[in-house]
Amino acid sequence: MEGLDRIMQTPVTMGGKACICGMRVTVGMIVGQIGAGRSIEEILADYPYLDREDVLQALRYAAWRAEDREITLPNG
Repeated sequence: MEGLDRIMQTPVTMGGKACICGMRVTVGMIVGQIGAGRSIEEILADYPYLDREDVLQALRYAAWRAEDREITLPNG
């Protein structure tokens, strides 16, 4: 996906998981924190080496990947 210059995915970093460039911070960790109710500001306070754009690109990447394939969810 174009416009995600802060996201990288290489086999030698974090087992090939998508990460913030140059860091061992995975997209999944960021999305998990948001899903747990944490705000972007709280994440930035806990990880001061991240920028707001890092978090926003992680969310855009995750949304793009979620749209990439159909997943059957159980009816609840």
